[in-house]
Amino acid sequence: MVNVKEATSIIQTSIYRPVVQKVEIEKAVGRVLAESIVADRDFPPFNRVAMDGIAILFASWKEGKHSFFIEAIQAAGEPQKKLNDKGNCIEVMTGAMLPEGTDTVIMYEDLKIENGVAIILNIDISIQKNIHVRAQDVRSGEVLLNPGMILSPAEIALLASVGKNEVEVLSRPRVSIVSSGDELVAVKATPAPHQIRRSNTYALQAAMLTLGCDSDTFHLPDQKESIVKALREMILKYDVIILSGGVSKGKFDYIPDALKEIGIKKLFHHVNQRPGKPFWFGVSDEGKIVFALPGNPVSTYMCFYRYIKPWLYKSLGIEVETIQAELATDFSFEPNLTYFLQVEVNLEKGKLRAYPRQGGGSGDFANLKEVTGFLELPSDRSEFKSGEVFDYFSFR
Repeated sequence: MVNVKEATSIIQTSIYRPVVQKVEIEKAVGRVLAESIVADRDFPPFNRVAMDGIAILFASWKEGKHSFFIEAIQAAGEPQKKLNDKGNCIEVMTGAMLPEGTDTVIMYEDLKIENGVAIILNIDISIQKNIHVRAQDVRSGEVLLNPGMILSPAEIALLASVGKNEVEVLSRPRVSIVSSGDELVAVKATPAPHQIRRSNTYALQAAMLTLGCDSDTFHLPDQKESIVKALREMILKYDVIILSGGVSKGKFDYIPDALKEIGIKKLFHHVNQRPGKPFWFGVSDEGKIVFALPGNPVSTYMCFYRYIKPWLYKSLGIEVETIQAELATDFSFEPNLTYFLQVEVNLEKGKLRAYPRQGGGSGDFANLKEVTGFLELPSDRSEFKSGEVFDYFSFR
């Protein structure tokens, strides 16, 4: 048996090695950027009108002029127009080029317009008011995005603005998620009294999807030959296999032996923790990764967020800061195990406060609806006091 720190170290030294691939920007959200993105022009590329109104020459107002004849209208998307008489103005729309010969924009709310003449009301005006100056945001050639970041919708907009219809990103692992056990039936089935519907594979698949990874799901019966055959085929097709169930010491827990039979080297089996003690982890000679998680739903869920999510981020070069939360009430736990306490965390006076929500144990997945994450309590103590701070693993 290994402790939590040892298990973490072993997992994070057996990482997936991504390659660089090109994808269309419509499919790039959630992916990890693998190239530098450079501005191909100034941002904005011209002096841009920031408010609907009129454009004037500031010096004319400074000399005491408050009424301006409207020469023309400058719409967004039109080539730049020119002010012919510095005592006049041009109506301008948000996003338009600032007309040549003007340097200040007065918005409609500060105007009165009658018979083609704009009258500036009694307001203070400064030169370049309501103008988004050329290159104010970014200059041409400046790096906008660096490799290693997860692309959000905001970055997709930047990619589009510099003409990147395709972008280089890191490949994601091909993932197989597998449940096992004759007690499990399909979601649409009506369970017999001795059966339950499969849920862990759906939870794991959804969790992987939140990390930008697609996956395929499978279910295996409690028959060793069938398990060996299926896993042998999967290990050829997938980079990562995540199993749920069949890893403890029961007579029908065939997963560890089946993995050994297909050439997966066990790096550990059993972690000094609760929930999730029977956790199994191994790697093939070809670098294929296998996480075999306990079948109890809370154990499966906890192991994903404590081990698999950080492993995937490390594989993709994503830096993640450890979050900590303050225990909101005293708590006791006797066994000499690292305990992952189910908690509901709230932000109170600038601090994350964690309230225990234990539920009915590792089989009580319904309790997770009340929970925001897990607080990691160390194994060398049994008493934990309100106000103490511990590592927090959030899934919301």
